[in-house]
Amino acid sequence: MPLTAREVQAAKPKDKPYGLADGGGLSLWVTPVGQRYWHFRYRIDGKQPRISLGVYPTISLQLAREKAAEMRALVARGIDPSQKRKVDKQASTESKTNLFRVAAEDWYQSKVKAGRSASTLDKMRTYLDKDILPVLGDKHLPSVSRADCASVQTRIEKRGALNVSKKVRGWLREIFSRAIAKGLCDNNPASELRYIAKEAPRAEHYPHLLEPELPDFLRKLDNSTSRLINRTAAWMAILTASRPGMVRFAQWHEVDLDDAIWRIDAEKMKMRRMHVTPLPTQLIAMLKELREITGRQQYLFPGIGTKNAMISENTVNKVFRLIGYKGRMVSHGTRHTASTLLREHGWPKQFVDAQLSHKETGIAGDYNHAIYLPQRRLMMQWYADYLDALRVGLTSKQSQAFARRVNTNARLETASAES
Repeated sequence: MPLTAREVQAAKPKDKPYGLADGGGLSLWVTPVGQRYWHFRYRIDGKQPRISLGVYPTISLQLAREKAAEMRALVARGIDPSQKRKVDKQASTESKTNLFRVAAEDWYQSKVKAGRSASTLDKMRTYLDKDILPVLGDKHLPSVSRADCASVQTRIEKRGALNVSKKVRGWLREIFSRAIAKGLCDNNPASELRYIAKEAPRAEHYPHLLEPELPDFLRKLDNSTSRLINRTAAWMAILTASRPGMVRFAQWHEVDLDDAIWRIDAEKMKMRRMHVTPLPTQLIAMLKELREITGRQQYLFPGIGTKNAMISENTVNKVFRLIGYKGRMVSHGTRHTASTLLREHGWPKQFVDAQLSHKETGIAGDYNHAIYLPQRRLMMQWYADYLDALRVGLTSKQSQAFARRVNTNARLETASAES
């Protein structure tokens, strides 16, 4: 006969444990100390195991019968309730440990060990913390869906950062691919995001200035009221035609003011090759003045406050903006300006490309390790001198004459250096 609620409540302990059957495999197990447990016995694969359904009175008679019915349904489908409970428990434990943020951090550390440049790692860390982890960080890695990844992409697109969205999309694919290789999940939910991504606008050159626009710009930069650290960073970008990240992360141990050389380690470079750039005399004078202020620090251009080791990526752009060149000149644009002016005045492409740290294509790019340093010393000193000539206001004919005269002298010295 099925048990009644009164019988369950009145069950008294005895010298030995005993059970009160409710039928259908469910029974109340009573211990000598008065504890009462619900047990369910079932038959599967020729065996008759039993599984606990909880403690009375926390689990009432009615609730115990509902749980027993669920167990019988599992057995009818050939599922062992005890094994399923173990699997569910393991999955629950994994869901608390196998989190997306762990896989993402593992991926990031792999980039650190691979020697990615400091500027690239800075961007990865920023967008991980700002855009990816707030949405996916605490999710169980195998349960992250395509919709979850799409929401990260949409969140970035809404603020118009389509280039950032493209980078993040690629990083998400890499994070899941690495996790799959480690056996942490089976699918890559970020694999097809490009098909629903907003189309980025066609690439445009960074805002930069051509020769007729330089005199006014250079004079205004000379009178800039920005702090010395920021002004010097701007001039270093101009007079070396270096990438913004190279300037931001420049360290004093890399700069040899006596030899007028700036040596940048391969891991900080986009092309993963050590880069050596000459420093014209005008920049040497600026750096000597700067050394009196920041020479005891790691970076040439430290940021403001203890949290900012170096200036921000927009510092040089701000210097240009404050002198009235917002939207007309940016830090990366100084490379376009230098490349255009140098080529227009006849400097060889291989010298200019070497200064810009551009890799030649094809076999030449793989085997030509020449850095043309003697030639680039002359070229970049010519460039600094020519900018000075533009700044002081030479007429167009005078500027051209100056360019030809200095260029001719530089070429004679270059020929001598090559020989």
